[in-house]
Amino acid sequence: MKPLAIATICAVLASPVLASDPAEGLWKTEPDRKKLTSHIQIAPCGAALCGRVIKAFDQQGREVMTPNVGKPLFWDLKALGAGRYAGGTVFVPLLNVTAKAKAELTGNTLEVIGCKGAICDGQVWTRLK
Repeated sequence: MKPLAIATICAVLASPVLASDPAEGLWKTEPDRKKLTSHIQIAPCGAALCGRVIKAFDQQGREVMTPNVGKPLFWDLKALGAGRYAGGTVFVPLLNVTAKAKAELTGNTLEVIGCKGAICDGQVWTRLK
């Protein structure tokens, strides 16, 4: 019985710890150029993070259907530490372009930036969950 208990303890201690990344969760975007806000679900995808548009809302807060609901917004965003992320790709629906993605997490806000060449633009998102 004793060797079985030791083996069990060793197996538990050797198994990887599945910790969620602080950026995982549901986020609300700033209004875009069409005055729509979106809810973005950030979740792991392999060893990185991906974000998907879950819902969109008009200026009055009414849910609207857009072609982007359900689509990936960014992918392959990798944690660098200290709340910084980079190395991913972001899709900018209003411009129909992809760009290099980076982000910085501070408390319950996430600054998401896309860069195409030397030109960068971004938004500050607010955590919902």
